[in-house]
Amino acid sequence: MSQPNETETYKHDPEAQKKLREMAKNIDIAMLTTVDTDGTLRSRPMSTNGEVEFDGDLWFFTYGSSHKVDEIERQPKVNVAFSDTRTQTYISISGTAELVRDEAKIKELWKPELKAWFPKGTDEPDIALLKVSGVKAEYWDSPSGIVATAVGLVKSLTTGKAPSEMGDHEKISLT
Repeated sequence: MSQPNETETYKHDPEAQKKLREMAKNIDIAMLTTVDTDGTLRSRPMSTNGEVEFDGDLWFFTYGSSHKVDEIERQPKVNVAFSDTRTQTYISISGTAELVRDEAKIKELWKPELKAWFPKGTDEPDIALLKVSGVKAEYWDSPSGIVATAVGLVKSLTTGKAPSEMGDHEKISLT
């Protein structure tokens, strides 16, 4: 059986982008996936600190000398995945990443709780931002939560209705 051309299914939809932004800002931790020097995928948790502007960009604080920055400089294509099992919300954003050392932007996005990772605050010598410019996004959202989803799964066994039809699933172009 042939697979559909995935690139044709992503649409530009301002309402879906708005929903994506609202969903993402309620999930603080995302998994940032990069490509290591040997070609393997590496993921690590990163905090958005609720800063999901979603004009298509995500911002993460980092140390400029970190290994992930080396990986991004070699291969800037990344994925950022959000997951909230409590609300059954899942998001995948594919795009390109770059290191940003803009003092004004660092101060704009700074939050006091970041001192746990950056003890000198915005004066930390190696502090930087990772900017991920989203190209494509996909989300899955079950509006009823985990209990209702479990009931829906059981119901799907008796009705023949696919579980994927019990919530929203959108593929969005961000460019």
